[in-house]
Amino acid sequence: MALLMPFPQFDPTRLIIRPLDERQHDLSIERHLPLDELPTELEPAAMRDLAILGERLVQARQRGASVLLLMGAHVIRAGVARQLIDLMQRGLITHIGMNGAGPIHDYELSRIGATCESVARYIRSGEFGLWRETGEINDIVRRGAAAGMGLGESVGRAILDSDFPYKELSVLAAGVRLNVPVTAHIGIGYDIIHEHPNFDPAAFGTASYRDFLTVCDTVERLEGGVFLCFGSAVMGPEVYLKALSMARNVAHQEGPAHRKFYNSSLRPHSYRRRVESRSSEIESPVLLSPLENHSGPNRGRWRGELLRMRRSSANAAASTSRGVALRGRSLDPVERRETGWIAPTASSDSAAQCDSLDGSFGRPRLAQYTLRV
Repeated sequence: MALLMPFPQFDPTRLIIRPLDERQHDLSIERHLPLDELPTELEPAAMRDLAILGERLVQARQRGASVLLLMGAHVIRAGVARQLIDLMQRGLITHIGMNGAGPIHDYELSRIGATCESVARYIRSGEFGLWRETGEINDIVRRGAAAGMGLGESVGRAILDSDFPYKELSVLAAGVRLNVPVTAHIGIGYDIIHEHPNFDPAAFGTASYRDFLTVCDTVERLEGGVFLCFGSAVMGPEVYLKALSMARNVAHQEGPAHRKFYNSSLRPHSYRRRVESRSSEIESPVLLSPLENHSGPNRGRWRGELLRMRRSSANAAASTSRGVALRGRSLDPVERRETGWIAPTASSDSAAQCDSLDGSFGRPRLAQYTLRV
């Protein structure tokens, strides 16, 4: 029998951790948009499509169905915290899930009013991510996990209970205050706080797993609701796919009235969509609209789309019973190599028009999909 010999490991206690005030920040909280600031309007057809999305958000609220938003950290960086919190307050978003960088940006913005650093600059000096105050998130999560909390709630409650000068703009703190789940879904080694010697992988794994189970609970109530995915090509679709499978597994045990959880995939060469279920095949139009380019000169598109979404929901009138999905990757594992953009949808109407705003570039366009329901 071979001897068990562990591979050599780096000792993180050798690291020098700098104070956060020595970092040159790339993004200030001054970038956050006022609540009622509106961007330039899109072309009329695109504005009508956003009005449809607003209607679906209102209908989901009226039904008591879930509105799940899974998103990348770029959305926090886009300066739309006020708009996200407003949607949560009005019951138009009932759950926000972030990747691991989301709580970091939210925490730094709440604490010092700034976030982000130049990777190119600080990677040369070996300082990238190694900032003392940011590393305190590790202690917060360790304490929260020990108290039975998830990752998002741990950080959100710490911000809410703090004297941070900008905590009113914290999405995570707002989630705790409003009793709206704001969850975080990590991969170890993805985020700067994992560099720190006080990082506790067991605590983070436990806390993030609790957050995943909270997403599963939200997906159980997604029928007749809305699934949105902003700025996440991996975390959002992958977390949703597993949660959907778990929800369907339980739903199938409870009878046909609870089976309408649909999983979709896009074939980019033909813009055809398949949803596997038991019934017939229906042609259904799906709207595709640009939302992806969230950096550089086009970063304002993120801000604009979220502002328009908020305004369209405020003006919405309930007129349809269908779910809507916003921006996501193909979720069919067999077709994972394909690069089409489409979000999954949960719907209570087997012949529903599934309107989807995706993350591709260019002008909004209509495409035809084959929907088996």
